[in-house]
This record gives sequence, C-alpha cells and structure tokens, in this order.
Amino acid sequence: MKIPTFFFLPLLVCIVAVLVTRAAARGQDQPLANIAIHHARIALDNSAYIKASPYVLGEKGDDTDWVTVEYFSPNATTNDWIAVFSPANFNSSTCPAVNVEGQDPDICTAPIKYQFANYSSGYLSTGKGSVKFQLINQRSDFSFALLTGGLSKPSLIAVSNTIAFKNPKAPVYPRLAQGKEWNEMTVTWTSGYDISEAYPFVEWGMLWGPSTRTPAGTITFNRGSMCGEPARTVGWRDPGFIHTSFLKDLWPNKQYYYKVGHELLNGTIVYGKAYTFKASPFPGQKSLQRIIIFGDMGKAERDESNEYSNYQPGSLNTTDTLVKDLDNIDIIFHIGDIVYANGYISQWDQFTAQVEPLTAKVPYMMASGNHERDWPNTGSFYAGLDSGGECGVLLESMYYVPTENRANYWYQTDYGMFRFCVADTEHDWREGTEQYKFIEKCLSTVDRKQQPWLIFIAHRVLGYSSGSFYANEGSFAEPMGRESLQQLWQKYRVDIAFYGHVHNYERTCPIYENQCVSTEKSHYSGTMNGTIHAVVGGGGSHLAAFSNSTPAWSIYRDLDYGFVKLTAFNHSSLLFEYKKSSDGNVYDSFTIDRDYRDVLACVVDSCPPKTLAN
Repeated sequence: MKIPTFFFLPLLVCIVAVLVTRAAARGQDQPLANIAIHHARIALDNSAYIKASPYVLGEKGDDTDWVTVEYFSPNATTNDWIAVFSPANFNSSTCPAVNVEGQDPDICTAPIKYQFANYSSGYLSTGKGSVKFQLINQRSDFSFALLTGGLSKPSLIAVSNTIAFKNPKAPVYPRLAQGKEWNEMTVTWTSGYDISEAYPFVEWGMLWGPSTRTPAGTITFNRGSMCGEPARTVGWRDPGFIHTSFLKDLWPNKQYYYKVGHELLNGTIVYGKAYTFKASPFPGQKSLQRIIIFGDMGKAERDESNEYSNYQPGSLNTTDTLVKDLDNIDIIFHIGDIVYANGYISQWDQFTAQVEPLTAKVPYMMASGNHERDWPNTGSFYAGLDSGGECGVLLESMYYVPTENRANYWYQTDYGMFRFCVADTEHDWREGTEQYKFIEKCLSTVDRKQQPWLIFIAHRVLGYSSGSFYANEGSFAEPMGRESLQQLWQKYRVDIAFYGHVHNYERTCPIYENQCVSTEKSHYSGTMNGTIHAVVGGGGSHLAAFSNSTPAWSIYRDLDYGFVKLTAFNHSSLLFEYKKSSDGNVYDSFTIDRDYRDVLACVVDSCPPKTLAN
C-alpha cells in the first residue's frame, strides 16, 4: 500500500530542523563573513598611508602575480588589517539602492581577501609594515585599504593607489568536463569579454596535427540571480562572462592540444594559455583507467590571507598532491562542497585559479553539495542557509556537467570501463521523484559485460557513515537515504558508493540492509552480493569526528585529509586506494577480481522472483 506523501511531512519538518542545527553546530564560517563590512566607517588619517606595487601585473602574460603592500599608521595596534578590494572603487557610491540593515553604509562590499598588519615584523613598534599578496586576474582593478578596529568594528584610515593586470579581461582558468557523449570534451572558462565585443572560441586539434576553431556559448548572471545575502549584498561581485565550447568527435584516448581565445571586433585575437588533454576511452574499452574522487575541499590562499580559524587547512595539500601525480590521473570527481564561498562570489574565481593545473588537463566533474545549493524556499530539499544565498547559481554556471537541466545537478557519465551515476542530494531522491527515476535508469542501462565498474556518487551520505553527527542521530546516514536507494544498489549491483559531507575517510564492508555480506577486508572476488560505501569528505575543510564506537560494518576510518584513487586494469580487476593529501601515500586499499558471471549470479533482492511456466 502506498503511504500518502503528507504522512511524511511532520517527519520531514523535524529532519530539516535537525539538519539546520547540525550545519550551524559544525561552525563552518566563511572567513570573509567575519568582517562586519556594513559597520565599517571612513576615518581617513592624513598621516597614515598604504601603497602597492607594481602598478601593472601580468606583464609576461601570467594570470597570477605578487604584490608588495607597504603601509604606515601613527597608532599601530594588533587590530589593524589590510584589505584587498576589487573593483578598486569600493565607496558608498557602489552600494545597492536598498541596504538590508537599514543604515547608509560607508562601504558595502566585502574585500576579496585580507591580512593583519602585524604579520609584518616590527609593525607594532614602528607603525611601518610590508606584506605580500598573491593576486589573480579577476577582470577588474585592485586597491588596498588600511583599517583599524579589527574585523568587527572596521575603520578605514588609508587607501592605496590602484593597480591592475595588463589585460584584466583576458580568458583564464579553463575547466574541462566530459560532454553528454563519450567522445565529447567541454571547455569552460571565464573572461571579461561580452559577446558584444568579442567572439569566444577554442582552437584545438590532435597533438602535432592541424588545428580547428570551435565557437563557445556565453552566459553570465547578475545580483538579482542570487537568492539571499550575502550573495545579493556584501558578497556580490560581478562574475564576468562564462564561456563553454563543445569539442566533438574525439578519437578515443587520443592526445589533443587546445587554447581558448576571443576574436575582438577589430580582428585582433586574445589567447589564453595552451594546454593538452587526453580524450575519453570508448565505453567498454580495455585500457588503464585512473579515477580520483573526493569531496569538501574548499580553497586556501598561498599568501596566507583569510586565515581565520585555519578555514580550509587541507585544501592546498590535496590540490598540490594531485598536481604532482597528474600524469597518472585520467578524470577527477569533486563531489560537493566545492569552494565554501557561502555567498562571497569572489571566492569562486580564487578556487578556479587554485585548481587550474588540474581542470585544464583532465575532466573535473562536480557534484552539488549543501554549500552550493541550500537556501530556503528555492526548491532545495533542505532549508539550510549553507549556500549564503547562491542557491546553486555559481556551481551551475561556473562548471559544466552533462545534466539535462543544470538546475537539477544529477547526471551520468561513462569513462571506458566505468559508469558513474552522480546524484544531487540537495534535491529529493526518494522513490517516485524525478531524480529517483534518473538513478534507476542510470544504474539499469549499463552493459556490465563492457562496463563492469558501476559507481554511485552523492554529496550527503545516503549509505553509511559513523561520523559523530550521523551517529548521534542514530541513523548513520541521511534520514530516508539508504531506505530509499539500497534496493536499487543491490538490484543493479553497484560496486562502490561514494559520499562527502562528513569530513573524514571511512570504508565499509560490502553491505546490504546493515549487514556485511563478506568477511573479507582487502580482496573481493566471486559473486557480488553487496555494495561497498566510502566517505571521502577529507578534501580540505575542517575535519569531522567519528562516533566513539566503531560499527561492525566499518572496515577503516581515518581522521585526516585525503582522496581515493580507483585504477581499472581490465574488465576483471579493480584497485581501490585511499591516499593522504599530506604525502600521497596509500593508507587503505583493496582489490576486486570478478568475472561477468559473478555480476549475473542471483543474490538477495537482485533477481526477479521465478514464476511457474504455463
């Protein structure tokens, strides 16, 4: 008997309340949110100064550059700090017409980063200091401000000269992604060029072969696209223009070169940097295939800016460790909680710059998390405030994935011997929903003779986790998570299900309905009768504690930063490795050796019941 939907509403309300409380309890504050910029006041001091050099950045075509900032205050204190603003004009003339706090602010836009003045030795005794900032090309000029009063009561005492990149509009930070077809690669990038002033394209071809040009589409969004503050208010920054080109009819495993460009109306062409990538293997093709999976990485600043509470302590380690091994990586899945911008739009640019060495070389596939999507009354399954008013717009615009509708961020993608079914946990996944139907179709339509490795991916834990907040709730997963989906995983023989959201690493036994179906821990073979679940949320953000006791189904737990690497050698052999971001070494692993008949064999709830012949 079908139970009416309204029966679940009281339960759902309780669940939402718990989840909002849970998110707040984890204390994930965006560093820029600690600046009370609406309360900032201008109190210029003629004897104070701040100046930045060089005046022109990126003279050699670089998209990043270092700036030296020198400053002086006649009344130096530990509460003095240096803010980077972009655009350079940040006074009240740039404020939106309506201020949500009911006052006329002197400054109404948050800086893109900051450092404390006493980072410079001797500042407190002499009033003079010097610090370095690393800036990225973000389509506009920059200025620096010397403020006192700390982050909670900022008072502006000096403003610097303006500096800018040689070409602020230049195309930057390409992001590769699998297209809707296996032999299609998409290239997305950001620039300051609208289509009214330049035509975007990708120039590309087989390595050592002739080149061709493929046009790109262009999108952007405005302040009104945001759902709440700070994204609509102090966190707003113009995103520029986002371009995507579709490179089609690629030869499997072939190496290609490419560079993005814009043809100006006068015929001049502005190019980005040149890169190479390897095309996807044909679905089912036997070749060495290496997959990276992690979640919850965020971003960090190499100049040590924004180091409030060491916000994303493992982010750079994860990025740098992957870059070192990039020759041995074919595709990356970053499964939710991407930037933790939380409504401070400038931070998305900072992230695209950080991961450019990865995204420009291999497909970088995303999943949607609470910090990208959740906002009340916007269609999110959860009523939290975690997106800071972004309500999915930034992720859906900045990174392409082969969805039918980017607002519903679920999709499937094939890579050689792998089928990936990527869910969107910020939308309803329960039986009868549009997403549930997608998940079943994705799982059921794969040919396991050709693509034996079936992988399920979601941000929130729909399977198993002994993270403390899940354990305290008694569910060891999202409420209604595995209850809705475990029969699909079992019926269609999902090999491994991956999740983020919990900031640690954990691997289960092959499991069905809370029971381990194998006593083996490091090598699996023969009949496939359960799915292994892995939490890989240690990409870089604050770590999350485990429960005090270890459930019987938990095989390995690690409270550290890391990621998983899957290596498929052929149709029968798969290697799973958990590596720490600090050194890239393997700390947990197992192998699967299995023939096609082992997938076909009937186990509990995997085959339809037999019927008597007429």
